[in-house]
Parts: sequence; structure tokens; C-alpha cells
Amino acid sequence: MVDKNIKKVLLLGSGALKIGEAGEFDYSGSQALKAMKEEGIETILINPNIATVQTSQGFADKIYFLPVTPYFVEKVIAKEKPQGILLAFGGQTALNCGVKLYEQGILEKYNLKVLGTPVRAIMDTEDRELFVKKLDEIDVRTIKSEAVNTVEDALQAAEALGYPVIVRAAYALGGLGSGFCDTPQELVALVEKALSFSPQVLVEKSLKGWKEIEYEVVRDAYDNCITVCNMENFDPLGIHTGESIVVAPSQTLTNEDFHYLRKLAIKIIRHIGIVGECNVQYAFDPKSMDYRVIEVNARLSRSSALASKATGYPLAFVAAKLGLGYGLFDLRNSVTRETSAFFEPAIDYVVVKIPRWDLGKFHGVRREIGSSMKSVGEVMAIGRTFEEAIQKGLRMIGQGMHGFVGNHELNVPDVKKALHEPTDKRVFILSQAMRDGFTVDEIHDLTKIDKWFLYKLENIINTERELEKINKLEDLCPCLLRKAKEQGFSDFQIAKLVLGTEESSAHPNESNLAVRKYRLSKGITPVVKQIDTLAGEFPAQTNYLYLTYNGTENDVKYLHDHRSIVVLGSGAYRIGSSVEFDWCSVNALMTVKKEGWRSVMINYNPETVSTDYDMCDRLYFDELTFERVMDILDLENPHGVILSVGGQIPNNLATRLDGQGINILGTSAKSIDNAEDRHKFSAMLDRLGIDQPRWRELTSLDDINKFIDEVGFPVLVRPSYVLSGAAMNVCSNHEELERFLRLAANVSPQHPVVVTEFIQHAKEIEMDAVAQNGEIKAYAISEHIEFAGVHSGDATIQFPPQKLYVETMRRIKKVSSQIAKALNITGPFNIQYLAKNNDIKVIECNLRASRSFPFVSKVLKLNFIDIATKAMMGLPVEKPGKNIFDLDYVGIKASQFSFSRLQGADPVLGVDMASTGEVGCIGVDTNEAILKSMLSVGYSVPRKAVLLSTGSPKQKIDMLDAAHMLHNKGYRIYATGGTHQFLTDNGIPAIKVYWPSQSECQPQALDLLHDKEIDLVVNIPKDLTSTELSNGYKIRRAAIDLNVPLLTNARLASAFIQAFTTLPVDEIEIKSWDEY
Repeated sequence: MVDKNIKKVLLLGSGALKIGEAGEFDYSGSQALKAMKEEGIETILINPNIATVQTSQGFADKIYFLPVTPYFVEKVIAKEKPQGILLAFGGQTALNCGVKLYEQGILEKYNLKVLGTPVRAIMDTEDRELFVKKLDEIDVRTIKSEAVNTVEDALQAAEALGYPVIVRAAYALGGLGSGFCDTPQELVALVEKALSFSPQVLVEKSLKGWKEIEYEVVRDAYDNCITVCNMENFDPLGIHTGESIVVAPSQTLTNEDFHYLRKLAIKIIRHIGIVGECNVQYAFDPKSMDYRVIEVNARLSRSSALASKATGYPLAFVAAKLGLGYGLFDLRNSVTRETSAFFEPAIDYVVVKIPRWDLGKFHGVRREIGSSMKSVGEVMAIGRTFEEAIQKGLRMIGQGMHGFVGNHELNVPDVKKALHEPTDKRVFILSQAMRDGFTVDEIHDLTKIDKWFLYKLENIINTERELEKINKLEDLCPCLLRKAKEQGFSDFQIAKLVLGTEESSAHPNESNLAVRKYRLSKGITPVVKQIDTLAGEFPAQTNYLYLTYNGTENDVKYLHDHRSIVVLGSGAYRIGSSVEFDWCSVNALMTVKKEGWRSVMINYNPETVSTDYDMCDRLYFDELTFERVMDILDLENPHGVILSVGGQIPNNLATRLDGQGINILGTSAKSIDNAEDRHKFSAMLDRLGIDQPRWRELTSLDDINKFIDEVGFPVLVRPSYVLSGAAMNVCSNHEELERFLRLAANVSPQHPVVVTEFIQHAKEIEMDAVAQNGEIKAYAISEHIEFAGVHSGDATIQFPPQKLYVETMRRIKKVSSQIAKALNITGPFNIQYLAKNNDIKVIECNLRASRSFPFVSKVLKLNFIDIATKAMMGLPVEKPGKNIFDLDYVGIKASQFSFSRLQGADPVLGVDMASTGEVGCIGVDTNEAILKSMLSVGYSVPRKAVLLSTGSPKQKIDMLDAAHMLHNKGYRIYATGGTHQFLTDNGIPAIKVYWPSQSECQPQALDLLHDKEIDLVVNIPKDLTSTELSNGYKIRRAAIDLNVPLLTNARLASAFIQAFTTLPVDEIEIKSWDEY
């Protein structure tokens, strides 16, 4: 029965994007809110992530930008008095919070009904011992494991099971704190780390090398069950699903295997009592048909977002309706709009999901991939053959690869070892091994990847060999060209193989266009196919499309009426380009639709709202390469294309699309090039008389030293060609400079290095704005709390600014107007400034939406993207009348870091971005907003003791007020050598602790961390000398591994300390967004 008493529902979001919990929960939460809205139920959302689509107007009725923790959730429940609560749509964060609310009796106290899967069932799947017991009742095999709470018990358990074993933390997300151990020494290290994240740790026998299979299952309250999609991992067990290439539907199971596992999955979720959606993960040994159930997630997961996009069956939407008490037979299939939702999708294509890692951004991180997740995003490619889909996918991850073949050489000295010990480059090592003459059997023995996949990959290698024999395009026979296209070869790969590497890398665009022209002359073009959930047996209503060469006719009738506007999306989430740009894309689509045009989206990220079938009139789930975008534009004949809302990927296509005569809406391609090209932009600033930091592009060490004599250290060094590691570095002496240049770049006339003076103790200020025909229509100026030197994506930003001179603000507006006019900007843009003693300098200008657009739009309650889209479409735009500075509240955007996942990485912030996500909270003043946002990204107010180790003399002075506040509040302060001396001299009592290198002295900083004596570590690196780095690094890494909050910036640390010493948590106001 549908519960009619439910009039108001609370939904818990997932907070900031982090490794293991990313944009897929923005998608599932948005779907759930849509489902509730359709039923006329009022919705309350708690989610501090200001950049997501679900925290925008029109999704939830009330939004609270507050931490998703039991304390704040209870406050909102008491204030709003909802009747129901949804726990399954905000990832592990929401689930864990829900379990705590249940255990503390809060749900009962306020008489709150949990919609969907009951909390008991959630606990049965989350707590390993309960889970194993529950499945033993119906004779289902699970991986036998010992749950332990101490290191000693773990060693005993491992002895009993026999090595190798796998360790995992209970109640954790994405395999946090898990790994394989072959020896007792490895076990002790891992268990200690895992216990700091979780009360319970599981030790189990390892089944490395089995297949990993997953089923997405839906069940309603009347015990009707269907499986929506099954998938298999390309990599064998031992690599976390989030780290593996995943293929849907499974390709290597026999019909008997498939039905056997399907029946089991349904039996399991009936027994546990899931209502809504969940996934069942199996380890499966195809030889013996032996299986083990690895886990059941009683919530929407990463793979359910993938399954929704792969099949067109909106799992989150259906799960939300089932939670209200509907049966599957009551609901319509949203894609066909004809059939009921009580059906299993049939698929006539192959979907491949590939993860994207950004390990190059971190110093010292380990590259191996295994049972703990490190990837920051993912892509999904659709094709009619496995070869086509995998090559499309490898281009989509955006890591400089052109497919399975035709890439630059990976110089791997020991291919055998690289096959046996997987890293993030694994799939390209397969390609190298095949070219080096390894047979499929040899590769299978080393990797345990199923031979079916390896034979398919070998087909690609064979076609590559055929193409290499040809030297001129005219000699390329159409049948071979078609075969290559059916196997997913791009025009560029064909150009490289036929015309040779020299020609294709010297003139990539020309050779690419030559192949395109030849291909079109032979009539070889892709066809558009619909994803219709029923393999073409029923007419589908939605335009959810992909392109393939394995087909003969289009599923779409094109009108060629020039009434459509194409928006290019942002591709895979990565460090530096994440859900903010999805918010921008979705808002652009909504404005296009509202103004009466046909909205068209191109994107391939399964985690997003922009790839949701009902967000636009036509969705192409396909590549954002020049070749594919042109294929689509040839079919669509749109009125124009919007490039400025999807981050850097679409922006990079501007010049080439312009060259083909495509109508780019907004700022012209020429202006974009003038802003992106350093020389042209710099020359323009000089012409306008606008100040900028001094910089030079240099080609030898002598020139670099001469320039440094002129400007002095420190300098920012940016190689134009990067070999390894980070792309930029601040060097403060000759030793560092030489070390960095030796490691990162060979300075030569072909590979110049850009050296810029680095201005210390300068404020960094952002200007986000919208212009039309060179005139600024709306703007927002925000300031960083940290000084320049921390990447703007990692900095803590406050808006409206609280500590800027009025004079500085006026100048910034004036300079921005000059730049907007000179570049004749139409649409969104962002300029970054440095300000010191009222002098301002321009660092860079991006002629596209920036990461802070959703943040400033929501704090101001003025949608910048809506205004920008209207401006780009040439509609008249009014200047907003209200005075922007009359806000009586403050917004703070804080960054979320995922260092605990990146074993070995140094958690220190620098000029290269390291954060994976962000939150934005609004408060009456800076203190309140800072406290809310720091609590939202996982910091906690320290209970008793703080460790200070505060870098250079200048930074020690910056931290003095904060130290006084800590002392006055009665905190125990531990401090290392120099800091201890400084505090005592200034009358603040502190306890001296010793560095790891002073191993004979007591007390040791590391011991105090291990013994949980310290609740907050402030460690500010003084400089980059090796002892400073290794000592500080050990303390920073220990804090991260032992889950102790860590701050590495003096200004942010002072702001946070001031906030929690002056404002008790229980005095924080509980207000929704619309109440400010």
C-alpha cells in the first residue's frame, strides 16, 4: 500500500566528492527528488556540496548546506518535522549516518519512517558477521572471514586461514583501509591503519584470480524481483570494482552460469528484505562453477548509476517510488513510456566503463592498483562490438591516449612484471605485450584476464599490423577502412598508422582531416542508434543516443531546421574538473529549453545529471573528440554550439571547430586563443597597461639563472613539456631549482620552461563574471583565505569578501571591464588576481565558466549560467539591480581531500591541485561559515590536545593569536623544537615533542599520534630541504593514515582555530538556504 500519511520527506546527500563517493550520488539524489516531486511530497535535502545539481533551485523544496552527521541531521528533523527519511541515495555517508540515527533512537523519537530498505536489513549487509550469518541461513556461500578488533587477533586469524589474506575495514566505502598481505609484517601495518577508520576489521582468505561479477537487483515490498543488468570486471578479483574496467552485460558467462547467479541474487535480496535497489557482488570460478558472495550494497551505488545509464532503466527513480510503497507493476518504464517498469532490460550493444586516475598530481604516491580505490572519475563507452567500445573508452579517459593502439611508446623495462603487478597503465601494457609477441595464453597466465577479452584485443593489434603495411591513403581499401572503424579506430589512429608517426605528429590536424575527407568520399560514416531498453522490440520515446559503425540506418529522423543548440559536456571527473561543470552544463541546457530551442547534450560520464535522459531533448552518449563532435554536428545541423560550460575539454576544440565553419555561440574562437596563449595574452595586458607578474619563456639553465638574478627567489617554474609528476613547482633556492628541472623537464629549445616571479604573502582574488559583447552584466568577487601559492581549486574561498580594501575591489572591477572589452567576451569568464598592499596583478583569464560559478551563483541567489546562456544566445540581458555587497551573510567554499586513499602521497598543498571535491556553507559571519564547512569536509573540533609545528618565523607569528586562543580554551599544546621555543618565549605553555629523526628522545610525535593522544595536527612545511621534508612528511602521513585531522596552511589553521574557540558547535544556526 502506498503510504498516504507521508507529506514531507528528508533526503540525506553524500557531501563533498571524494575518491569512492563521487558524482553518482548527485545523480541518484536528483532522481529521488524528482520522484518525490511527482507524488506531490515536500522534500528537505541536507547536503553541504554547493556545486551539485541537486542543491539547486527546482529540485528540493528546502536545502540545508550542513554536514551530514547525526548531530546536524537531528537538528533539522526537530525543526522540519518530516514523516519519512531516505537513506539510500547519498552513498556510504548517508547510510552510516542513518544507521547511527537508528542506533541512537533518534528515528524512533521523532517517529520517522525509513522509506525503502529497513535499517535492520542495512545493518545485516554492512556488519560482516551478521551478513555471513544471514546468508548461512539459506546456504549461500560467502568468503569466510574473521572479524577482529585488535592487531593480535588479526595475526591469529591470518595464521588460521593461511596467507595470502585480504584485510578490509567494515562500514567503509570503496575499500578504504583494505589490501592484500603475504606476510605478518604487511598485516600489522595494514590492520593498524584500518582500525583507525573502523571499529572492526575483517581478515579473509584471498581468492585472487577469480572472476568478479555483479548483478543490479530491484525488489518491491510485494516481493516482486527483477535483475536490471549484470556486469563483469575485465580484471580478475583482487582489483576493486571501482579500479577495474567493467563490461556490461557480461560477455564471458555461459547461459547456465548467468541464470544460476541471477537466481541466487534474487534469493539473497528476498531473504535480506531489500526494498528498492541493491547490488550483489560475486567472486566466480568458471571452471568449477564455484562462487562466493563478496558483498551486498543496500543502497544505490556507483555501479547502479552505471547500470541506469547502460540500460536506460532509471534505478534511483524506481527505487524512490518503491520506497513509498508502490509495486513494480504500478510504475511505467520512463524510457519507452509504454511498458511497465516490471521488466528486465534487453541490450543489443556493449558498454565498457573505464576508471580515470590522477596519480601524477601527487608526490610519492604508489602506482599499484588493488583492493582499495584510487580512481577519481570514470567514463562509459557504448559500441556494438567490444573492440569498438574499449577503443572509444580509452580515448574518453583523457590521458593522452588515442585508443588501444597508436599511442606513444610506454618504455616499460620489464613487461612480465608489469603484467603481473597491475598499475594504472595496465591496459596499455597489454597492448605493448601483444606487440612484443606475447601469446594470449602467456598473458592470461600472468594477468588472469579472461581469454575472450584478450582475443578481442588481439583483433585490434592484427588490424593495426594490416594498416601499418599501407603508406598512402589512396592505397587504403574501403573494406579495411570500414573494418578499422568498426573496431573503434579513430581517424587520428588511422592517420598515424598509414601516414607514419612523423607526419601525423608534425601536422596532427591536417592528417586527421585528410583521413576524414577520404572516409567521407568513400561514404563511410557512423549511424546513430537509440538506447531503448528493449533491444528494439518496442518503439522508444526518448532520444538517448550513441554512434556506431556497426549498423546501416539511423534511429532518428533529423529535421535540419537549425532549431537545436548543442552543449558540450565536461567528460570524466578528474582533479580540477568535476561536478561544478556538470552543474553549469545542466543549467545551460535548462535555459536553452526554456527559451524554446531544442537542447542537445554530448557527454560520456555515467555519474552525471547531464547524461540523464530527461535533462535535454537529445542526449548523445559519446566522445568529445573533434572527430565525433563533427560527426554529430553533420547530422544535427544545429543553430550553434556552446563550449564554455564544460570546463577545459570543449574549450580546447574552439579553434578547430571554428576552422570547419561551426557557429560557436558566445566568445569567438580567436578571443579564446588570445586568452589561452600566454604570449598573446601577456602582450595584450601590456598594451592595456595592466600589471602582471614578470615571466619569461627560457630555453637554457643559464638564461633561467640570469632571469632569477633579476627577480629573485622564489620563482614558479612551469615546463611546457612534462615528463613525470607535477607540472608546476615553486623553487626557493638553486638546489631546489636544479633538482626539479632534472626530474621534471629537460630544458632545451624544443622544450622551453616558463619561469614566473612568485609573489609571497599576496592575497589571491577571483572574479567570476558574465559579459555580453564585451560589457560585464553580472560579477562576483571572492577572496582566498590562504595566500597565493595554494591552487585556487584547493583554496578556501569566501564570498562576499570580508577583508579586502574597497579600493582594491574598485580596481578589480575596472581592470576586468578593460579585459572583457579587449577580448569582446560574450558569456561566462573568470579572472584570477594577486593583491598585495593595494597593488593588483592579473595571473590568468579563462573564457569559460570556472569551478566557483555554482558557489557564487548560490550564495548570491543569482544564476550566472542562466544569464550567460541568454547572453550567448543573443537575447537581451538585464543587469541585476540589487547591490551585490548588501549580503548579511557569508559563504565559505572548503576543499575535500582524499589523501587517505592515496598511499604514500605527501598531503601538502601547493601550486598543483590535489582536492577531489568541495563543500559550500553559508553562515551569519566568517566563523560560523568556516566551522560548518570544515565540519562538512571531515574535520572535527579537537577534544583535548593539539600538535603544532609551524614552519618559518613569519608563519610562527601568524599562528601566535591562534595558539593563545587554544591555550585560553584549556587545550593541551604539544609542539616540536622551534615552535616550542617560540611559544614559551611568548608565554604560552607547551609540551615539547621530538621529530622522527631524533629517535632517542621522548616523547615522540609519532607515538602520541599512534596512541590517539592528539586530536588535530597543524604542520606547516618551512621549506623543501630533505630533512624538513622527511620529518614533516612522516608526521603528516601518520596523521592521515591514523585519521587525525591535519592542516598544512597557517592562515586556514588560524581561521579554523578562531572559529571553534569562539563559537561552540551548539550555537550554530540551523537555517535553510532560502532563509538567508
